[in-house]
Amino acid sequence: MESGFSLGSNLGDRLVNLRTARRRLAALPGVRELAVAPIYETEPVGVQPEFRHLAFLNTVIILDGPFSPQEWRKRTAQIEDELGRVRAADKFAPRTLDIDVLYVGEHCVDEGGLTIPHPRWTQRRFVLQPLADVRPNLMLPDSDRTVLQLLVAFPPGASVTRFPASW
Repeated sequence: MESGFSLGSNLGDRLVNLRTARRRLAALPGVRELAVAPIYETEPVGVQPEFRHLAFLNTVIILDGPFSPQEWRKRTAQIEDELGRVRAADKFAPRTLDIDVLYVGEHCVDEGGLTIPHPRWTQRRFVLQPLADVRPNLMLPDSDRTVLQLLVAFPPGASVTRFPASW
């Protein structure tokens, strides 16, 4: 089942963190990589003033795999932990790796702290831009517009700049 993931890092070697996460996700049993967006450097959103200088690298990857939303979340959290993510009370604190499950097929889930599609995917240019690069015509169950339509209508604001490194 096709599933989309947003990857971000703003601590340590950000590019290595994203590359390692991509490799580990694609190596899960029964998983096949379908698409990988370019990497973008982005301003942090919602962070404390002392962390505003820690820009993120963000991207989106699309995978095909046998997992339920709950199983994807468990596996992504394990990869985050293995790559040194420290879970702080401040959910916007800097991190070596953040993997958000954006969607899992047509599933809609809201239980046990997991919401699929991701509850803020339409509010983040750092998700919309790379997702539009790989799935511009995607329309998720919680939206009546495509990813590209949402991106075009997105208000000006936080900077999202294509990062010069490739995967």
